[in-house]
Amino acid sequence: MCDVYASVHVFMEEKLFLRAVKGGKNTKIITLNGKKMTKIPSTIGNLPGLKVLNLQKNLVSKVCSELSTLTQLTVLNLGNNLLEEVPEEVKYLTSLKNLHLFGNRINRFASGACDGLKNLILLNLNNNQLTYIPKEVSRLESLIYLTINHNQLTSIPRELCFLKNLSELQLNYNQLICIPEEIKFLKRLRKLFLARNNIEVLPEEITSRFVMNELTERNPFLMEAIEWYPEVWDIISKGRKCAICGKSFLGIWIECVEFVSPSKNWKISRNLTLVPLRTLICSYQCFNLRGPNQFGIARVQSSEKLI
Repeated sequence: MCDVYASVHVFMEEKLFLRAVKGGKNTKIITLNGKKMTKIPSTIGNLPGLKVLNLQKNLVSKVCSELSTLTQLTVLNLGNNLLEEVPEEVKYLTSLKNLHLFGNRINRFASGACDGLKNLILLNLNNNQLTYIPKEVSRLESLIYLTINHNQLTSIPRELCFLKNLSELQLNYNQLICIPEEIKFLKRLRKLFLARNNIEVLPEEITSRFVMNELTERNPFLMEAIEWYPEVWDIISKGRKCAICGKSFLGIWIECVEFVSPSKNWKISRNLTLVPLRTLICSYQCFNLRGPNQFGIARVQSSEKLI
């Protein structure tokens, strides 16, 4: 009886899929959400021009190998299924921009899963069972949005901190105990969510910048609290102000020289039309906003060069 039921179910899946792909090779979008599908039919390989595949809220536990032929696919939604890993087949989806794998049972990345996702912009792994993020995540060089809320992560790999385009990182409801110092290399990061973790220590540079800038705004809570922590006051008293954005920072990101016209009150030779002044810049973003008369100083083998 069970075999008969299974055969009927598979037949219905194939029928649903065949109906969805009636456009043949011209089919661009397939949406079969909530259809109780247990697998992705192999006939998916007959749709080389497919752009969007939505199979959310089904019973898929493993993807078919034919999925790897969809090299024009830009959106893949396999949220709320029964997957246990980020499938290896996605590495062949070289045009993929949005990958939704939320609400599965994922506890690992298949070997090489990140290799071909050079154009991926958004990766959603919310509500899974991940305990780690592989170092290979650094290969997702175009990634802007990464969300891994409600998992079991205990650490953030330093390799994640070299995703130069990452703008939003969500790691709420995990088991993180610290943040790597390398987080400061995420120069384009605008939103960082870390609610409901076990974080005990924050990176010194990030914390000091926040405290210094809040004190500049005369935050009453911090102004009162800082009196009880003289060691913190000693650290932030060494802070500097960025020559571009005017905000406070602790560690010098880059030293620059700016050529300015001398004041009449300066006791210098009248033949000098421009005078070099030392300036400090807090970040790569500010460095890119510098004026035409500002040059970064690079030290190479005990010598200094302007860049």
